[in-house]
Amino acid sequence: MTTYWRPIPMTDPARPPGAQALAGGWCWFDRVERLSRTEPPRVVNLDEVPADVLARLTAPREPIAGLTFDAPRIMGILNVTPDSFSDGGLFVAEEAALAQARAMKAQGADLLDLGGESTRPGAATVPDTEEIARVIPVLAALRRDGAMPLSIDTRKAAVAEAALAAGADIVNDVSGLDYDPGMAAVAARARGFCVMHAQGTPETMQADPRYQDVLLDVYDALESRVARAEAAGIPRGRLLVDPGLGFGKTLQHNVSLVRRLSLYHGLGCTILLGASRKGFIGVLGGGAQARDRMPGSVAVALHAARQGVQVLRVHDVAETRQALSLQGAVGGTA
Repeated sequence: MTTYWRPIPMTDPARPPGAQALAGGWCWFDRVERLSRTEPPRVVNLDEVPADVLARLTAPREPIAGLTFDAPRIMGILNVTPDSFSDGGLFVAEEAALAQARAMKAQGADLLDLGGESTRPGAATVPDTEEIARVIPVLAALRRDGAMPLSIDTRKAAVAEAALAAGADIVNDVSGLDYDPGMAAVAARARGFCVMHAQGTPETMQADPRYQDVLLDVYDALESRVARAEAAGIPRGRLLVDPGLGFGKTLQHNVSLVRRLSLYHGLGCTILLGASRKGFIGVLGGGAQARDRMPGSVAVALHAARQGVQVLRVHDVAETRQALSLQGAVGGTA
């Protein structure tokens, strides 16, 4: 029987003796939820947690592309696509993309994630050459601008390779190494690599997704992807993991993952979460259009920060930065 250990994060300044820092960050925990596929969840004290598990939960995460994780980091989304679900077509022109990137940097983004292929539900695959033509001029211009870490959001090894040559630091693979067999070898040369969980491809992923236990199934899948990345020569300290909200998940699947995000600290990697403006926020919060989901997106980002999630991938940088600043001041998060 596999046992899973979910730290129960706290940020209250009244930290009791014996509490441990979660992943070396701003949250602490003194209890853990013990989960399995055969028994009800049970909250236990730290003395019941195996030593190797506790070491992985508490170990500070290594810097990636120069970013430390003593505070939540904001990854600004820059889609240079005509058809992304939220901002498709707004930043296709190079000058518009550069202006948006510079604005997000000024608003407080810590890094940027550039994408040249929409992976919204039902989206068709874009040829490598077209995706490269969309992202590389913008990426190269941003690299000339300065030292902000840059991520390339792609499933394709050829695109990742071109982006790294143009100055990208991080590869963000929404397929989690399941789409392109050549991706691992390319990603091994990046300063950081994000493996995301997805069930199916964008064309099919929302066609009746099913899990036995979504929280634990996603954990097992990410654990397998981390092992594959390590086998390809990518150290765990250079990895980010993303549970993949909306990628082959129903509304209830997404809610279940968000509620217990802290489970994924058990993988020993930096956690990245991309919830911004997604459909489940619109359903729960009443935002019919993606552009109307900023308040709900910020609410999920704040919850994720209280769960110790280190990287928040967002469209609304200024609003998220302001909310994090206030939460840090009054709620104990950095």
